[in-house]
Amino acid sequence: MTAAVEIRRAVKRYGSVTALHRVDLSIADNEFFTLLGPSGCGKTTLLRMIAGFEDVTEGEIRLFGDDIARLEPNHRPVNTVFQHYALFPHMSVIDNVAFGLKMKGVDAATRRDRAGRMLEMVHLSAFADRSPAQLSGGQQQRVALARALAPDPKVLLLDEPLSALDLKLRQAMRVELKQLQEDTGITFIFVTHDQEEALTMSDRIAVMSEGRVQQVGTARDIYEAPVNRFVADFIGETNLLEVEVEAVAGGVATVALPGGHRLTCPSATSATGRHHLSIRPERLTLSQDADLTATVERVVYLGTDLQVIARLDGGTPFTLRLQNAARVAAPEPGARVGLHLEEGAARLLAD
Repeated sequence: MTAAVEIRRAVKRYGSVTALHRVDLSIADNEFFTLLGPSGCGKTTLLRMIAGFEDVTEGEIRLFGDDIARLEPNHRPVNTVFQHYALFPHMSVIDNVAFGLKMKGVDAATRRDRAGRMLEMVHLSAFADRSPAQLSGGQQQRVALARALAPDPKVLLLDEPLSALDLKLRQAMRVELKQLQEDTGITFIFVTHDQEEALTMSDRIAVMSEGRVQQVGTARDIYEAPVNRFVADFIGETNLLEVEVEAVAGGVATVALPGGHRLTCPSATSATGRHHLSIRPERLTLSQDADLTATVERVVYLGTDLQVIARLDGGTPFTLRLQNAARVAAPEPGARVGLHLEEGAARLLAD
C-alpha cells in the first residue's frame, strides 16, 4: 500500500513548550484518515505542519516519498479546508471555486470548465452565479470543498470543517464528505474533536492527547479495543472499573471483580496487579446471573435507548444502556439490579 503522507519523529516546539512529541504516522494513498482528540492535543498543529503553515522543529514529513518539511505552503501539492470557509464575498460561487486555478495560471476556459465540474460534484451547479452571502452554511461549506478540490491536490487537509454547522446538516455532510473522498480518490486528512464524526467517516483514526499519538486503528479497533484509559474514556461512553489482575497469558487476563466474581477478557497489558477494566454500557444486561450488583440512581430516556445510571456495591458509579423496546422493563430508582457482562464486553487497559 502506497503511503501518501509519512510523518517521522515529528516534533514541534514553541519556545520551551513542546506541542508535538516525536509523532510517527503513515497515511495511505486514497485513505480517509482522521486526527482525533480534545482541544490542545496537537492535532491542528500537526495538520498545519503538513500544510506548511507551521515549521517542523525536528523530524520529517514526506509526501509520496518526497521530503516536504522545508517547502513553502504554495509549493506543496496539498490544499486545506478551514473551519471558517474563507470564501471571497465579492466573487461569485464559480469564481471562488476557480480562484486556485487562476493563481496557478490556468487559462479562463479550462478553469471555468474545471470549476463547473467541481460544483456538479458537490451538487451546486445551479448556484454558480450566486454570491456566498446568498448560500446557507452547508452550501458555503460545499463551495469551500469544491474550491480546495479544483486544483486536484494529492492530499486534502480538513480542519474541523463541520463544526459550525447544525446537527442535522453535520450528519448529512459526513455522508457527503466520505462519498466525495471515495469519488475523487484523494487522500483526506481530517481534524476533529467529535468522536461520532471520526467513527462514521474514517478508514483509520489517530487518537491524540497532549501532543502524542495514543492509538491508531480503524473505528472498530479504537472503540472495541482501546489500549489505555484515555482512549477508552475519550471514544464513546465507557465504565472504568479498577480491578485486581491475577494473571495474563496470550493477551488474555484473569481479573477479580468487586464482589468476588472472576472474569477473563482481552488485555492491553501483560502486567498483574491493579489496573482498569473498560466496559461499554451497551454491552451490559440486567440479569439474575450477575457479574456485578448495583443500585439504580436514575433512568434517562434517550429515545432509541434508556440510560441507567447506577452505583456498584462499594460506591463506584456505573452506567448501562438498554434498548428502548416494549419488552424491556426499565428499573426504578432505588432498585437493586444484577449486571451481566456480554462476552467480549470488557477489556483490560494498559494504564
